[in-house]
Amino acid sequence: VELLRPCLDGTIVDCTVGTGGHAEALLRASGHVRVIGIDWDEEALALARERLRPYGDRFVPVHDDFKHLAEILARQGLSTVEGILVDLGVSSLQLERAERGFSFQFEGPLDMRMDRRRTVTAADLVNTLSERDLADLIFRYGEEPAARRIARAIVRARAQRPIRTTMELAEIVVRAVGGRRTTRIHPATRTFQALRIAVNEELSGLEDFLDAAIERLAPGGRLVLISFHSLEDRVIKHRLRFHTGRCDCTRWTVRREAEPCPQCGAARRIVLLTRRAIRPSEAEVRENPRARSAKLRAGVRCPMSREVSEDQVLARAASP
Repeated sequence: VELLRPCLDGTIVDCTVGTGGHAEALLRASGHVRVIGIDWDEEALALARERLRPYGDRFVPVHDDFKHLAEILARQGLSTVEGILVDLGVSSLQLERAERGFSFQFEGPLDMRMDRRRTVTAADLVNTLSERDLADLIFRYGEEPAARRIARAIVRARAQRPIRTTMELAEIVVRAVGGRRTTRIHPATRTFQALRIAVNEELSGLEDFLDAAIERLAPGGRLVLISFHSLEDRVIKHRLRFHTGRCDCTRWTVRREAEPCPQCGAARRIVLLTRRAIRPSEAEVRENPRARSAKLRAGVRCPMSREVSEDQVLARAASP
């Protein structure tokens, strides 16, 4: 909320509104702000709609994928907004509902769809992909060193009978990894992460979304991004760097110039408010253990003018 406080007289898009926690904090902070809350989980959106009913038409719920941001804003008659918030974590609602199939802590169907309109579930992937494709998926999206061993164990297990539940899969992974895993996370954590990312295509289109989000920020508008695993953070970090005018193809650096890199188009469209990702404090992790891996990055939209320096943009962003 503090990073978005300068935007509280305008429209803020909460791209992953969930049950409405962040949106409520924003609406409570100002009687003038309007929040567009997007979520592809219809169950979560219904809870947010009920929770935020007292704020009337200052809260606009939208059942959609936030990666369709440009189309969503066009339907609202908006070309730009003052703030955009994206929290890429899995909501407690999804994790704690056994029937959603996101967590190995509860016995439930191996589903993992955030949007139930999707047709492919985690069970479909686990029971139909080849051993090689499973290993690649678990390694790529879970960064799991034991991916091949886990994929082999899954294929052997499903040859006996289809793998249908979260507990079944978790037990297979634990047996495959055995006593080799010494980290504090559960042995199945990375495999479940990989399947969830694949089912929901979480990384697909993330770069395009970031481009669209920055393009639709009004000058002085703010973008706040919270990620929970290194794959997302890597994409976010690289794309924000691109939009600050730093690129890799020609080592082009734009600080006070309006011209983009002649090869890749990198240009100074934002100035970072966070030089490095902000991590939660020990107190925050004690209060919410799921926040331990969170990384927050933020930027402010700057005018494409060579007369305005980065320092001037930051000075304006800091002023009340």
